[in-house]
Amino acid sequence: MLNTGNLIVVTATSVEAKAARRELRGVPVIEAGVALCRLRESGAVELRDSATVSCGLAGGLHHHHPTGTVVIPSEVLRPDGTTLECDAVLTQALREAARRLGIEAVTDAIVTTATLITGSERNAWSQRGYAGVDMETGLLTAPRVAAVRVLLDTPLRELSQEWLHPARALLDPRLWPEAVWLARHAPRCARLAAAIVAGARFT
Repeated sequence: MLNTGNLIVVTATSVEAKAARRELRGVPVIEAGVALCRLRESGAVELRDSATVSCGLAGGLHHHHPTGTVVIPSEVLRPDGTTLECDAVLTQALREAARRLGIEAVTDAIVTTATLITGSERNAWSQRGYAGVDMETGLLTAPRVAAVRVLLDTPLRELSQEWLHPARALLDPRLWPEAVWLARHAPRCARLAAAIVAGARFT
């Protein structure tokens, strides 16, 4: 059972938002854009009086975490170097929901950055103990924040920086193999993240 209460689910892309809306009937789902660009444009980055779950995809930092690995962190490093402490009750509810689906989530911290992380940067962040990287969670301001992120790209399967602008990337034939891979894996991973939120028993 999902106690909707003040819950808001924040996603970045249309793929993530579509998956969340399919799974989370009656729960507000915000398609905030990469790096919360749409929220910034609307002047609504601060989500007052709400429990907020950042739900969607992330980049993996470890070679041993394949595409599809679920990460539900207790902490998120913000771009300014401060740490977002995830709400303990929301986080525990998400981890228990993952277990009911037969998944033991990775609980290491994630980092929010201003751009895609590739190559040696991935290794540098993994050496510091971070499991994944996104561009949104650490930017959220709300009374209670938690995150469930499913790893998409990894050190073994990197993506071009051009995917920060999907419409432009799709026009580049060199990126079409990546587009095929994304079309196969991104919706699946987004649905998994949304299913975990849907199965959480929030209080």
